[in-house]
Amino acid sequence: MCLSRGIVTLAKSDKNRPVSSREIMSDPVHLLAFGFGSGLAPKAPGTFGSVVGALIVWAMLFLPPVTFLIITVLSFVLGVWLCGASSTKLGVHDHGGIVWDEIVGMMVTCFMLPADWWWLLLGFVLFRVFDILKPWPISWLDKRVQGGFGIMIDDVIAGLFALAVLQLLSRFL
Repeated sequence: MCLSRGIVTLAKSDKNRPVSSREIMSDPVHLLAFGFGSGLAPKAPGTFGSVVGALIVWAMLFLPPVTFLIITVLSFVLGVWLCGASSTKLGVHDHGGIVWDEIVGMMVTCFMLPADWWWLLLGFVLFRVFDILKPWPISWLDKRVQGGFGIMIDDVIAGLFALAVLQLLSRFL
């Protein structure tokens, strides 16, 4: 993806087709899939999407756990459709600008997390590490599962790995 003067170059079928960032941001599917524009970052769009996820999670940390879980599950279900639809419209499977999966991954990471900024920061770092390194089975899923579910599931598993580490740390710190 190349972002220059408001133009994002995306592979469409067998050729590159310029798509304006205005066009992406005016389509509700792309608006959400691109994390309210954070996925348009020229470098590390997944990290910028995770920042958006952290901001959303910060507000959610003050909700009852059942409400947090319901929002997370609904966001995942929406994300399967959303990421699949955005990918189809772009003609690119798991385009780097699609970051709804990172937002949901942060929600999974921070479930039942103490409402403290440094736990959120630690969750962010752990999620990014697991999302970038993709240890097994994350890498296996990333390569073999297609469509909207494929885009979402590797980040959910990375979030579960980060959640497990956070929960262990919270028991001992």
